Amino acid sequence: MPAPALQLALPVPLPTLFDYAPPPGHVAGPGDVGRRLRVPFGAREMVGIVAGLASVAPESPLREADGFLDDQPVLSGELWDSLHWLARYLHAPLGEVLATALPAALRRGEPLPDIADHGWRLTEAGHTALPGLRAGAPQQLAAWLQAQGESSELQLDIAQPGWRAPMRNLRKRTLVEQIDIQAPPVPVTQAGPTLNPAQRLAADAIRAADGYAPFLLDGVTGSGKTEVYLDAIADCLARGRQALVLVPEIGLTPQMLARFEKRLGVPVHALHSGLTDNERARTWWAAARGRARVIVGTRSAVFVPLPEAGLIVIDEEHDSSYKQFDGIRHHARDFAIVRAKALAVPVVLGSATPSLETLHNAHAQRYTTLRLTERAGDAKPPRVRVIDVRKRPLQAGLAPEMLAAIRAALDAGGQVLVFKNRRGYAPVLLCHDCGWSAHCPRCSTPDKPTPMTAHAGGKRLQCHHCGSRRPAPVACPDCAGLALEPQGNGTERIEELLAAQFTDVPVIRIDRGSTQRRDALQRHFDTLGSQPGILIGTQMLAKGHDLPNLTLVAVVGIDEGLYSADFRSGEKLAQLLVQVAGRAGRADKPGEVLLQTHHPDHPLLHTLINGGYHAFADEELALRDAAALPPYAHLAVLRAEAKHVEAPTRFLGEAKRLLEEVSGGDAGTLQLHGPLPAPMPRRAGFQRMQLVISAAQRKTLHQVLASAMPAIRALPDARKLRWSLDVDATDLY
Repeated sequence: MPAPALQLALPVPLPTLFDYAPPPGHVAGPGDVGRRLRVPFGAREMVGIVAGLASVAPESPLREADGFLDDQPVLSGELWDSLHWLARYLHAPLGEVLATALPAALRRGEPLPDIADHGWRLTEAGHTALPGLRAGAPQQLAAWLQAQGESSELQLDIAQPGWRAPMRNLRKRTLVEQIDIQAPPVPVTQAGPTLNPAQRLAADAIRAADGYAPFLLDGVTGSGKTEVYLDAIADCLARGRQALVLVPEIGLTPQMLARFEKRLGVPVHALHSGLTDNERARTWWAAARGRARVIVGTRSAVFVPLPEAGLIVIDEEHDSSYKQFDGIRHHARDFAIVRAKALAVPVVLGSATPSLETLHNAHAQRYTTLRLTERAGDAKPPRVRVIDVRKRPLQAGLAPEMLAAIRAALDAGGQVLVFKNRRGYAPVLLCHDCGWSAHCPRCSTPDKPTPMTAHAGGKRLQCHHCGSRRPAPVACPDCAGLALEPQGNGTERIEELLAAQFTDVPVIRIDRGSTQRRDALQRHFDTLGSQPGILIGTQMLAKGHDLPNLTLVAVVGIDEGLYSADFRSGEKLAQLLVQVAGRAGRADKPGEVLLQTHHPDHPLLHTLINGGYHAFADEELALRDAAALPPYAHLAVLRAEAKHVEAPTRFLGEAKRLLEEVSGGDAGTLQLHGPLPAPMPRRAGFQRMQLVISAAQRKTLHQVLASAMPAIRALPDARKLRWSLDVDATDLY
């Protein structure tokens, strides 16, 4: 009987496993599954994951693997099974899915990181010398260490602030020694505020959950959802389990990490794209070994191993940033729920503006709804007022009433948030003489030009879709006129106006351009502090930030979202308005929200202001049901792009034919729309087409895709262009 071969999942866009002979001197066995293996692949080397064993006939010689990178599996247990489920659900190659789950450093084949936690203890000399030490910081620290026996550096941070200098003093005298802490740290918790009755009811329900239990924590902005999370996580830690917390933005993690570490008394490990590859690998492996007890991260954190899982929390579950729009197009919220079920642990979805999919599941009693209807403490809901700017003079898009309200809020000692969901100086550069405007040459078509956004006071042009940049022309390329003027307003232009008008307070802009450096967002908040000042920002500021001195939110330029062709545009705009409005009046100071619009009578605004988000959601769900749109239907989008439109059109036409054959041509089973140009038909020089696949039943959609995808991958054009399948698409972009 031939020796077993290794079946390898490689990060290539092919839905197959590759057979290799084991490295010299190694006999393949079940313990190899989940281990990283370096192998020759064509003319290069690659790192893959052993996915199984195979029997190969002796007359079929195999290439020999170069060698294992680990002496143990890096993927195993529940995560291994869940990733296989994800590959099947997305109809994606297993090798690409497994590679997505690994941190970049491990994908490249780098060694597993050192995850030892360091601590300190007294030496024998330290115990002997302690009675004779002079009073002071070193003596106090030595006495504390003697009482503790040994202490991790996190416990020292919490219990002995400023411990590093006296520790260096003791170490020079060989009175202390550094050690590796082998066991997870014992929580040193600090009491938080007393939960109000609604918070207590929600926290008790989560604590009482036995096994898988999905909860929707539906709480108005400022209602104290984070305190409920902390109570549930503290209970999870007390039971010796791990907790995973997903957040939508990197900017939320510094605030949340500091708050969590102070309250929970254990290291809180971050996992997001703002960290180095080594930092991410260390957190991922620490979680896999059970050393990381609390992990807070963005979308990619959903792939951390949780061998001792006890709780999963998804904060701001409605946020679109949980959806991956390239590569493996998964939804972190949905995959987290799948993992919670596999791990048999509670999962908490928190939001003031739950997604319509989540509300639909709650209405169907698939989720247990926990409501927080009042703001925590003495905070009151902000007063909302609509400003009609029709026929009104505007400065950088701001009406006189808006500027007067900003002045009044600052004079009263408050802070102001001016919200404009468009970064840059102006959306377009226009020639006032002939009408020429600056368009992106890589994204524009004759029928649908794509404007380039003006930055740096109109001196630089940038396409926000493909990243193309160029200096603004000195004169108009069409008429040679000099009347080139930035049209419209972005955050930079508003910053310029407010900095000139309000010279007595700091004016801070927060958008992607001003927060590229590490911890830049937190530094901006630290600069503002509690003094009167103005924040100008995009949707980055609408997500979970707690600004207790913020008394006025001024929302500028919501009109473009009122008439979008995207069927989700109303939901997104409603969520954005409610979230950004919720930043005002979160402490003892009353808050006010001003909505500036040319359409004060629009039904969406009327419903939100008079009925709240849930009134809007009920109306929107009824419309979705009537139109057979998600969550009452299930979508997949097959996208294709190439330099010329003929190839993607032909490919999608053939794919449509194959899908119709599999479904039997029954329009009641499957609906196919396209091939059609994408809403943005050209990007970065590529012509973009799409085929929208819709089914009333999720099972039907996946059965048809599973049957048709092998034939679609085998189409002649499949290797000649870029294409992707997006299951549960959230945007038709």
